[in-house]
Amino acid sequence: MSESKDPSNISPFGKQFLDRRKFLGEMVSMAGGLSLVDLLAKDGLMAAEIAGLSSEKTPIRPDIDANNPYASRQPHFAGAADQILIIFCAGAVSHLDTFDYKPELYKYHGDKPPGLPAVTFEGPSGNIAKPFWDFKPRGESGKMVSDLVPNLGNLVDDFCFFHALSSDTSAHPTAENFMSTGFTFQGFPSIGAWITYALGTENQELPAYVAINDPRGKPRSGKNNWGNGFLPAAFQGTDFSASAPPANLMTPDTFKGKSQQQTIDLLRKLNDKHLEKYPGDSELAARIASYELAGKMQMSIPEITEVRNEPEFILKEYGVDSNNAVKSDYARNCILARRLIEKGVRCVQLFNGSDAAGGNGNRNWDSHDRILETHGKQADIMDQPTAALLTDLKRRGLLDRTLVVWCTEFGRMPFLQANSTGRDHNPNAFTSFMMGAGVKPGFAYGQSDEFGFDVAEGKTTIYDFNATILHLLGLDHERLSYYHNGIERRLTNVHGHVVKDVLA
Repeated sequence: MSESKDPSNISPFGKQFLDRRKFLGEMVSMAGGLSLVDLLAKDGLMAAEIAGLSSEKTPIRPDIDANNPYASRQPHFAGAADQILIIFCAGAVSHLDTFDYKPELYKYHGDKPPGLPAVTFEGPSGNIAKPFWDFKPRGESGKMVSDLVPNLGNLVDDFCFFHALSSDTSAHPTAENFMSTGFTFQGFPSIGAWITYALGTENQELPAYVAINDPRGKPRSGKNNWGNGFLPAAFQGTDFSASAPPANLMTPDTFKGKSQQQTIDLLRKLNDKHLEKYPGDSELAARIASYELAGKMQMSIPEITEVRNEPEFILKEYGVDSNNAVKSDYARNCILARRLIEKGVRCVQLFNGSDAAGGNGNRNWDSHDRILETHGKQADIMDQPTAALLTDLKRRGLLDRTLVVWCTEFGRMPFLQANSTGRDHNPNAFTSFMMGAGVKPGFAYGQSDEFGFDVAEGKTTIYDFNATILHLLGLDHERLSYYHNGIERRLTNVHGHVVKDVLA
């Protein structure tokens, strides 16, 4: 017998594993222990977490009642905002023609761009182009804003600008995904899903998260912008608008009143009985809760989407009386957004612009050609109703606890495309702004360079932007996570810092 196989050379501890039963028994115990540790970690119940001795990075799991997944929950810490309104301008708004004033563009107008790329997203670059609209000082702060968005320009003293935003992608679908979910790929939870997963909602008669589509249709990435990804299905956004309420919500005229209530009561009894039989079935409880919410929405949705009973001055202020049918419908959507915030809906996402579908800017802000016409059309639809919405929220005191985020997926180049009259995609630097609870009014963070092509200082990634949004809602972006496929997933992936300079 060789030395390696001689039992006399094995330690007493090692010899016990030569017993097959002993070995298998130890393996079963070890596997059970590892499984227990994994389950405790997923639920945030490790001893270190309970004792308060864990790392600051330990995930915080929301305590979700499967019977009422939409119940309001406490944030990680006292946040400035309780609700959020996200206004998403699909197609990429030109920061250089709206909020980011660059005098150098006038100086070099018509010249070849010095030190700038010869080829960009859609091909060769042309000459530097000055803004297509004049810039003027606005408000007491004197912030330079173009005549393309005069109504929003009048509110600049309330805005907190991010002038050095930067994206990782220059394609519309992936950039929409990135802004809405923190990832360029599909299948990840939207920011609204993360927020409602963590916080639930105050209003139990309406969805916790509502996405209001543009009158012309859904954005390029569609439902991924408000999807739940791998979070429980209860936290997916519900998409409807003032002119397109949720489908299949209305009951037939022949099935109303007493007969409907009797049926609902019977279903509730049957569901409760079934739930008693299977008390650990969280999916069943969530499904029951969703049906009960749908029943409540049969009463709440028709009331909240009917904007015609608003006072005449409100309809006029928002632009509902416009001869432009798209603008009129978007104005109604803006009123709907205000009503949802007023009713305590946790997260409202309002879209301006839809999938281009070959429209070259006629359906959104994508302006590779004829930017004077296409951006002009989009601004005519967006500017007045959006400004009226923000003014109305402030007038009603709703901004005291509501954070407003106006954003787009990336910016536009300081030069024209070759043989064209439009600007190409620019993910290097672009502008968005926040307003309301928790942010400094009349403030600008970061700067793009002299041409608005790249970041000069205060670079803000999408991870930083989203981390700041969560912070304002009282959520730690490093601890709001969900265990999926062996990874603690979060909105900001493994990146992101709160931009503390913008906090009021």
